Amino acid sequence: MIFGSGSWETLEDLTSVYLKTFGDPKEMENWKSDEHFGWQRLNSVNPNLIRLCTEIPSKFGVTEESIKECLEGLTLSEAMSKKRLFIVDLEILDGITCVEGYISPVPIALLFVNGTGKLMPVAIQLFQQKGPENPVFVPTDPPYTWLFAKMWYNVADSNYHQALTHLGYTHLLMEGICIATNRCLSPSHPMFKLLAPHFLFIIAINDRALNFLVSPGGWIDKTMAIGAVGILELTKKGADSWRMNIEGNYAEFLNSRGVYCCDGSILPTFYQRDDSMVLYGAIRDYVTKYVNLYYDTNDKIINDVEIQTFGQELTKSKSDGGCGIPGVPFENGKFSKADQLIEVFTSVIFSSSVVHAAANFPQYDAYGFPPNYPTKIKGVPPKNKNPLKEEDIVKSLIDKSTTLDTMVITRILSERSTNALGDFEVTYTYDPAAVKIVEEFRQNIKEISLKMHQRNEKLVQKYEYLYPEEIPNSISI
Repeated sequence: MIFGSGSWETLEDLTSVYLKTFGDPKEMENWKSDEHFGWQRLNSVNPNLIRLCTEIPSKFGVTEESIKECLEGLTLSEAMSKKRLFIVDLEILDGITCVEGYISPVPIALLFVNGTGKLMPVAIQLFQQKGPENPVFVPTDPPYTWLFAKMWYNVADSNYHQALTHLGYTHLLMEGICIATNRCLSPSHPMFKLLAPHFLFIIAINDRALNFLVSPGGWIDKTMAIGAVGILELTKKGADSWRMNIEGNYAEFLNSRGVYCCDGSILPTFYQRDDSMVLYGAIRDYVTKYVNLYYDTNDKIINDVEIQTFGQELTKSKSDGGCGIPGVPFENGKFSKADQLIEVFTSVIFSSSVVHAAANFPQYDAYGFPPNYPTKIKGVPPKNKNPLKEEDIVKSLIDKSTTLDTMVITRILSERSTNALGDFEVTYTYDPAAVKIVEEFRQNIKEISLKMHQRNEKLVQKYEYLYPEEIPNSISI
């Protein structure tokens, strides 16, 4: 692999550097296509933002006329009523600090499910308030102008992904719950034994990440538009948006965005959703059996001092040393029934394994080829629809050194180095009845894996990040 230094001259120069050591990122092949941009919203690193569009926000300058060629004969109202129109609004990025000389847009994107079931972008506005210098870009604009708008959108999306979808809502959130678990539950407690395998290495990993990646002058500062300061601002800004009863309950999270579906009628190519739902159900079934084994009456829960203290730690404010998690089913200051514990433990295990895997392991495939999913772009976002050329795209790309930094770290982060879901590195459970429940869970996810492989055999662009054998038990990378 020969990089040299300085800027890229052509896109061909960039594509030529992917040799055997790294391999081609999977998203590189079709990165320019609208179909691929839509696929990214569902199956790449950040599939948690898209929601059903039920009205066009007044701040969004898209018009019926501007996108009529994209809606296959439907009006905007008809597309919405048929649940074929979807929206992503990254308003939360407004006001976040950026690295000097770089900009992160604050975009809104509108997408449409076409007649073949593919999600296609139909409009992108790069900043929040419509105006003459903030046009709505559409697929009928000059090709490289439209491509550039999609790239700028992905700058915002990638920065949100790293700050919240990845760091905030998995690494940092689960570390807090790990600490609460160790503070409140003794190693002999059966619920400690249930949770402990899913906290393996998390504190050490987070310490290394914050010191190496998020530190001043570190990898985040070098490769991302909002840098380390912006990442921490955004993580703090979005912290209270995660609620255990919504974002932590996968079915409710999908429902809250209008994208819950069991029959493929809504977003039929949303494979990350489909695989996550099946795994969420398997984990919930496992947790239900385990909790009911030890708590066959509500009184056992109410009188369990360790469990009640654990609930207090989860809900106590951050300023008082707790986790400060909204939506914990801790009614009137106590856990009183098994369903509440099942909700909490399912959320923790699912977030530590499946949610983190979906956010982490596509990173090289997405970010390893910078034009596909830029984390920062040189210059300023376009303020008009003047035609652009390929050379304008190339000039905007990060330089060769930063490209190598991006490739190396995202490749490392995309590696799996610990045991797969259900195959625990440390054995905590020896109770024969509990061991049987663990074995049933392992068998269940083996069957789930087989069905995922069978599904993917029929797909051109496969979704492979949530094979159970590829999901670690914990946030260990």
